[in-house]
Amino acid sequence: MKLDRLKNLLPSWKNALLAVLAAVLLILAFPDFEFWFLAWFALVPLLFAIERERGHSCPHEREGVRENVGKSSSQVRPAVSWGQECPRSFVLGWIFGNIFFFGTCWWLTYAPINYAGLPPLLAYFLLFCVTSVAAIFPGIFALILSLLLSRFGAWAFLLAPFVWVFTEFLRYWLTGNNWNAIGYSQAFGFRGLTTLAAFGGVLLTSLSLVWMNSVVAFVVFERSRRKLVFTVSALTIVFVLGSFISLVFASSSKINYDALVVAIQPNVPMAGLNPTAWNQMRTRHAVLTEQVIQDIKEKRFVLNGGTSVQPEKLAAVIFPESPMNFMYEDDAETRAFINGFAAKNNVSVLFNSAEPNKADRKYFNSAVLVGPDGNEVAQYDKIYLLPFGEAVPAPLQSIVPAFVGSFSYGSEYDLLPLGDAKAGVMICFESHFGQLSREYVRNGADVIIEMTNDGYLGPTPILRQHLANAVFRAVETNRPVLRVTNVGITAYINERGQVLDAAEPYTEATRVWSVSKSDGSQTFYVKYGDWFAWLCSVVTVGMLVLSLRRKHDR
Repeated sequence: MKLDRLKNLLPSWKNALLAVLAAVLLILAFPDFEFWFLAWFALVPLLFAIERERGHSCPHEREGVRENVGKSSSQVRPAVSWGQECPRSFVLGWIFGNIFFFGTCWWLTYAPINYAGLPPLLAYFLLFCVTSVAAIFPGIFALILSLLLSRFGAWAFLLAPFVWVFTEFLRYWLTGNNWNAIGYSQAFGFRGLTTLAAFGGVLLTSLSLVWMNSVVAFVVFERSRRKLVFTVSALTIVFVLGSFISLVFASSSKINYDALVVAIQPNVPMAGLNPTAWNQMRTRHAVLTEQVIQDIKEKRFVLNGGTSVQPEKLAAVIFPESPMNFMYEDDAETRAFINGFAAKNNVSVLFNSAEPNKADRKYFNSAVLVGPDGNEVAQYDKIYLLPFGEAVPAPLQSIVPAFVGSFSYGSEYDLLPLGDAKAGVMICFESHFGQLSREYVRNGADVIIEMTNDGYLGPTPILRQHLANAVFRAVETNRPVLRVTNVGITAYINERGQVLDAAEPYTEATRVWSVSKSDGSQTFYVKYGDWFAWLCSVVTVGMLVLSLRRKHDR
């Protein structure tokens, strides 16, 4: 009896293979493969598997299926209650999610294996535990879609995009992470879909991709209804045309070029930084910078990927987040070095530093700006700390240690002056949070700066996956993102999400970019935030309630 119950929990092997196929196709759409167009139909096998599995194996559903023989999928109404619904669809979604997250985030094992000495098998097992949790959300998607298919037939495929966005949004709110939401697959692909993020954030791009998948599934299951198929196809064409139009008319917020910024990619190693090596690397920062300053004086540089505009002055030098761990306030020798360097070269210096928090005797992970006079001008304290890396979530602080550090959470959206422009700073993981860059622009930011170090995760897909986040932050806010990294990928990302002047990973590199004061305009996303994700959530919950009421009425 127990074995029979277990079998009822498992989907058929054919449908499980369809879920695996969908996961593999979607993996190929993301870095480092970047066959981004595969995301346009990668979910179709999963949608087919959910439809095929629904009501096919559970004994208590078989009679309901027999009653629907000969009916179209839109007429099928299995007479089963919510409590009788088998979780096979959930398992299909969970299988899909686990393979997808494992296949796109395997780089999480790099640091434990290479720096902590963790056995590879143990590292990958721990990763499996993490991906198993993340896979719950695709499982929820599959379960909800299965229920909607039972109540509304093939029409439910047209609700799938709303359900998908709801589960991605749910993952974000419950875990604080929405890494590799399907919309990010288009960061380096068709910019018409990427540009939609200016209206509804990255999740609007996610919906557009799932819509394409859903239309394919709907057309296959309702191919006998020509007028209906024609209508849905026409809506899809209009949607694609809208993407092209949004790309053509995407605006720029620049009104003038008034200052230069120098970005340093120092390629600091992740291990072996004894005091001698630390001082050598710090000196190397200064040497690289002074070489660029000399080139600027002699106009031997390429600006923003090739533009010939000549700004008036050098605004700042930006050092990335790195394992050098500057401590500006607590380390007098470091403070003297930074202050002296800024005064000597008559330039502001922006760098990452651990700054004391007197309130709890811990440290902030901060971005500090020192002016040309050798005095501190501004400081931003990181608000979104990496869970379990930089801080342990509040409910677990007494039982789980922080693996990298135990920092204090910042709370102020401080803007830093760059010439006449103002900049908001994202430190590493913070580029994942659209509401941070959105808040900066609401407060008057003209440009966004990202300071990051992905070196601990090695030469893996993390480099371009992290870059994809910054692409969407630029599009969502209609502000350029100046991405300054330790090992790569340092790049200038314009308001349309184009990646320009990118440096080769794991090399020393310097870049010279212009910063401009914006016209102050704000995108729909900046004004209204995650309105679209909330709308999808309301639609999903509403359809669930309606489906349950229809069942109750019958």
